[in-house]
Amino acid sequence: MSTTRVRVQEQTLRVLAGNIFVAAGCSAEHADLIADALVWANLRGVDAHGVSRIPRYLELFDSGDANPAPDITVDQTRSAVAIVDADSAPGPIALSTAMDHAMSLARTVGIAWVSVRGTVHTGALGYYTARAADYGMAGLGIVAGMPTPAHPGRGGAAVATNPLSVALPAGRRQMVLLDTATPKLCPPGGLPSSGGEGAGMSLILELLASGLASNPIVSRLHSDKPEGRRHRENAVLMAVDISAFVAPEEFMGTVDDTIEAINRLPATNSTVDLSYPGEQGVKTLHERRVDGIPLDVQLLDELETAAEKLSAGVPSDFR
Repeated sequence: MSTTRVRVQEQTLRVLAGNIFVAAGCSAEHADLIADALVWANLRGVDAHGVSRIPRYLELFDSGDANPAPDITVDQTRSAVAIVDADSAPGPIALSTAMDHAMSLARTVGIAWVSVRGTVHTGALGYYTARAADYGMAGLGIVAGMPTPAHPGRGGAAVATNPLSVALPAGRRQMVLLDTATPKLCPPGGLPSSGGEGAGMSLILELLASGLASNPIVSRLHSDKPEGRRHRENAVLMAVDISAFVAPEEFMGTVDDTIEAINRLPATNSTVDLSYPGEQGVKTLHERRVDGIPLDVQLLDELETAAEKLSAGVPSDFR
């Protein structure tokens, strides 16, 4: 992409993204939810999962791999377990539904596990786990996606860059938020830079997220059935009611005290000065809320073209 960048205010991006998704067939509620998830990522510097994904969502709608008007169902199989059938809904719709349901269950039973079957492009996983932390709960999430890296000792796409996220409420720092992928990105069929451990973790997440949702990805990808190669993702969202274990204030105090203990350790010559997961995202959030979100001019052109193609309104202050 072009190195020329323009800063755009978050609300302008929300409006544009929402308009595009409504024009693409989403309900206003769902369009706003997708837009919120994308802008959330941009605000925290996770630009690969921000509004740059809009063209990809539109491609998935056009191909039929994604459903702009899904009929999402929730099957409550146990008091603390549920399965969300996403009906090929975009990730922000399906995973928000799952986390909200997990939090509702956790308020009663303490811990809840909700599997998501058949969504597409989940985006920044931290967006969903942070929903739990915002309500004083611990949130955990995993996603299983389409394979790209190889598995050690095997050629061809065997595992995916499956993400894992954990969000914990804190006191003075609001929350600790870990959002990481397992094997690092690499060329199709190439070995992940994280080696066997990363590949093994990715395989475990595939088995948990896809196996328990009765929607295997890896095995079907390598079968002789064409539908096995269609884009799809599965997920797990968990919520933990901290008050079922300890007073929330005590837990959040422990989080703060632990971070402070790390901060008191001697500084090194490293250029990285971060004491807890999510700290850089908070710093970027504060900066971009004031200065705007930097976007490549080429991306702005792509978004305007997409909006014009769908006859979606473009905010007057977009440029």
